[in-house]
Amino acid sequence: MDINKVNSMDFGEFVEVFGNVIERCPLVAAAVWSQRPFLDLEDLEKHFFAFIDALPQSGQEGILRCHPDLAGRELQRGTLTAESQREQSGAGLTTLGAGERRRLAELNAQYRARFGFPFVLAARLSDREAVPRELARRLRRAPAQELRAALGEVKKIGRLRLADLFGKDPARL
Repeated sequence: MDINKVNSMDFGEFVEVFGNVIERCPLVAAAVWSQRPFLDLEDLEKHFFAFIDALPQSGQEGILRCHPDLAGRELQRGTLTAESQREQSGAGLTTLGAGERRRLAELNAQYRARFGFPFVLAARLSDREAVPRELARRLRRAPAQELRAALGEVKKIGRLRLADLFGKDPARL
């Protein structure tokens, strides 16, 4: 896909294509569509992230709440989005043993209880051993610091998903 194709998309097509760049938040894509034309992939990315940054804290937390727990119920039930399924699978989270799943479930529950939203991590940039370590580490952060970190992870995920849609290697962006 190229930027000319993106700029020529009608509203429905744009939301259909970009609606899950930010996990289960097609509203973000709907808002970004009105900012056309975009200069390039980087410009499109900036519009997605500027929208998130402009939200009040409650809206930012709402975006975080749209994310599934890593290796959580949605994975076990097969109800993840296609993107999340690929990302969690790539990180080895679909093949965890019972003990590993239980430990991650405990950490996810502690995190949710502490911060009020799920632990968000760009799983594609991690692996099954690093996820619980990072979750335990981030559990010790102050809430404002963790909100910033979680939103940073949302942006990493969005960047990777946009690169996929454009057929680009994210390492080369």
